[in-house]
Amino acid sequence: MIDIGRSNLLVVIEAHPNGLLLDGGQGRTLLLPIEQVDRPYRAGESVEVFVYIGADGGPAATTQRPLAQLGEVAWLEIVEVNQLGAFADWGLPKDLFIPFAEQHHALRKGQRTLVRLYLDNQGRVAGSTRIDHWIRDDATGFTVGQEVALIIAEQTELGFKAVIDHRSWGLLYGNELFRTLRKGQSVKAYIRQVRTDGKIDLSLEKPGFSKSRLDGLGEQIINHLQANAGHLPLSDKSPPEAIYATFGVSKKVFKQALGALYKQRRITLHADGIRLAGE
Repeated sequence: MIDIGRSNLLVVIEAHPNGLLLDGGQGRTLLLPIEQVDRPYRAGESVEVFVYIGADGGPAATTQRPLAQLGEVAWLEIVEVNQLGAFADWGLPKDLFIPFAEQHHALRKGQRTLVRLYLDNQGRVAGSTRIDHWIRDDATGFTVGQEVALIIAEQTELGFKAVIDHRSWGLLYGNELFRTLRKGQSVKAYIRQVRTDGKIDLSLEKPGFSKSRLDGLGEQIINHLQANAGHLPLSDKSPPEAIYATFGVSKKVFKQALGALYKQRRITLHADGIRLAGE
């Protein structure tokens, strides 16, 4: 049986001049257009396709990959607004419909917004910008230190609210960020804490930066100094963004590495940065 709104692995029944006839189960067949067939296929072979409801109201197959599948959240552009609702570009020829009832705020053409994909009461893939209707403060299945995928939703007084793995809310605290984030951005993060109320605190760095990784960062700093005449215009007072741009770590971890190198008397600290000891 085909799964509307998701990728399906379907068996080829036969090849036609117009494309591949695919087995959709329960006596249903789908045609994959010839322009999307990348090589000759024989009956019995399988091909991965995305299945959605086409313009004729029936299931359609495509090898094109949409920007999101059913149940996922994506940052999409609104390409049209009319008396029926809004339409977003989700990477397929037929735009994604967002009914007025599923719009958190009135949408306008050219706007980008977070959209969650769902099946409407007619079995068609549709979009909703009422993200709170679908995403909850639910930590079920998450553990501290687990790597997760985020989509940044909005900035708050505390930091950035983000959607975790398309299903739960989490928070990145602003005072712990070491790089600029923007709404709709996809980033990798880690579960820092699961609170008793089910809310999740996030971190862009894996909790518990190990000694081996800290030592490795120390050697990166030394190598950078040696390649730049023994001087590095970064210190524990430098902006987090500048530190991340150079070493890809937070200011907190950078300061820990500097402290270790200083105790080992391998560097000296100055107002304009750090230097190799003896330089």
